[in-house]
Amino acid sequence: MVGDQPVCPPQLLLRGWGAVLLSQCLSSVFSQIPDPELLPTDPPKKPDPVNSETVVFWGLRLWQVIGIFAVFVLAVVITLCCIFKCRIPRTKKEIEARHAQRQAAKKYANTLETVPPLNELTEIPGSTPDASAVQTVSEQVQTQSPNNSQLSVVRGSEEHTSTLSLPETE
Repeated sequence: MVGDQPVCPPQLLLRGWGAVLLSQCLSSVFSQIPDPELLPTDPPKKPDPVNSETVVFWGLRLWQVIGIFAVFVLAVVITLCCIFKCRIPRTKKEIEARHAQRQAAKKYANTLETVPPLNELTEIPGSTPDASAVQTVSEQVQTQSPNNSQLSVVRGSEEHTSTLSLPETE
């Protein structure tokens, strides 16, 4: 019995094959059982529709938030318009009037550049500079006699002021 190999009884062989088949069946069955985490759940609840009474944040409703935002934007626009003076003319007359005003301002500025200094304007060419040539009201009052009453001084100053007249403009 030297060359004889031990022989397994057929029952043991059937049990081995049965165990292999059973493990194959169980593995295929277990692979078909879904994971409880992956099982379908109830669909998520749809959010409430957004309307004007929806609370957005800090307990403020949507219409309140929109109103606060609109007031803020309006305040910024008004502030910028006041600072930068960005006015939009509304009519053709206003546009033309503004253009004429700018042209007049330019002409006036150019005229001011050609005006001589004040000390040159007060000198009379060809005459000797005499400080007493122009007599002021206070000098006139001092030259009057001291025995005149206060009333005559007032009348004299009224006469001098009445002789002055404003240039008429058309």
